[in-house]
Amino acid sequence: MGSSVRELAGATPATRDRYVDLLRVASLGAVVLGHWLMAAVTPDGVGNLLAVVPALQPLTWLLQVMPVFFFVGGFSHALSYRSLLRKRPEGSEDSVYSAFLRARLQRLLRPTMVFVLVWGAAALLVQLLGGGGGLTGVTLRMVTQPLWFIGIYLAMVAFTPPLLRLHERYGWGAFAGLAVAAVAVDVLRFAAGVPYVEFLNFAFVWLAVHQLGFLRADGRIRRPALLAGAGLVAAIALVAFGPYPLSMVGMPGEKVSNMAPPTLALLAHGLWLLGAVELLRAPAARLLERPRVWRTVVAANGVAMTAFLWHLTAMFGVYGALLALDVELPAPASAAWWAQVPLRIALAAGLTAGLVAAFRTFERPAPTAPAEGHGPLAALGATLCLLGVLGLSMVGFAGLLDGHTAVLIALPVSAPGAVAMTLGGWLLVERAGRGRGGLQRP
Repeated sequence: MGSSVRELAGATPATRDRYVDLLRVASLGAVVLGHWLMAAVTPDGVGNLLAVVPALQPLTWLLQVMPVFFFVGGFSHALSYRSLLRKRPEGSEDSVYSAFLRARLQRLLRPTMVFVLVWGAAALLVQLLGGGGGLTGVTLRMVTQPLWFIGIYLAMVAFTPPLLRLHERYGWGAFAGLAVAAVAVDVLRFAAGVPYVEFLNFAFVWLAVHQLGFLRADGRIRRPALLAGAGLVAAIALVAFGPYPLSMVGMPGEKVSNMAPPTLALLAHGLWLLGAVELLRAPAARLLERPRVWRTVVAANGVAMTAFLWHLTAMFGVYGALLALDVELPAPASAAWWAQVPLRIALAAGLTAGLVAAFRTFERPAPTAPAEGHGPLAALGATLCLLGVLGLSMVGFAGLLDGHTAVLIALPVSAPGAVAMTLGGWLLVERAGRGRGGLQRP
């Protein structure tokens, strides 16, 4: 591992934007740390620290960093797709699309499928043995929740080609169109009471953030301070005078969530956050010129998705071990609870490291074969994966054998059905990216 990281870091082209790699790692790391901090686990169940101590909710304006990850995704997708287009044989755009999907989703779907299959098998065994109550049941229900982010990311990859064409034609106008659509959705939702329309903002809000990544790739975010200031003012105004809650993450029992589905307030939050990270670009770039720092970022990028997938498994494993050893779990937010935080985080980090060591091989990119034109097959596969992982994030593995379902927009979905869609979609994406002729992944 050490030598390969050293070699990869040493082979980094001078033209590579190292800051983007840092943002990818930092955003996922912030999500992991936020989940570990916010979990308020007691012998009676799992709560949210932010609900116990509402005064801490402003911290979500720093810890809600998913916009940064999707922004980085837009940047990377633009570069990758354009690279494939430059190497395209005449008239083979269909093969470009299938190769692009497979190349971008390979390191995402392979570790995800392993996670889903391992947890599915474990859940089946537990429930066949009559278990699934207490903290085990909570774990089976909650451990899949972060998969929602993978579903959204799948959609971003799938829609990159048409959205990139819109960007190349209209620039900031393409972003503005998505932002206006997000405004219209919230007006219809809150002012007109139109049912179900809010779910459209899963697309409009996150794709608008993704579009900003295209602008970043073309060097068109020239006034990050203006972007940050406008976003911050808008977010404050929307929370202060609109129907939006203060927290930028979902809270238990709240009537309106800024996250699920995303709101205009979350889009404004994303604008200020992205402007802020762009302001830090120059000093961060100087820091990343140091070999040791860059090697750390390269190493972290190689296992970031695996760590993200398994970090809740590690957290619940730590709590389960503490309960099994009769270690008292203090009341959330009490002095004893805060005193125990460093130990719990250290244990969760250690267990996550062990899980990464066990499963990291599935995140390594596998050799890709030349691709034929199977764009529609690849699109179908990506759609099935999207629906499968989103459904699984909602239904979890609890009630695997009793037909438990959750409603994905208007579609009832069960855990076995979600797993089948995810697996089938992944196989279709893999199939669409194989064949004779076409082009190689750059």
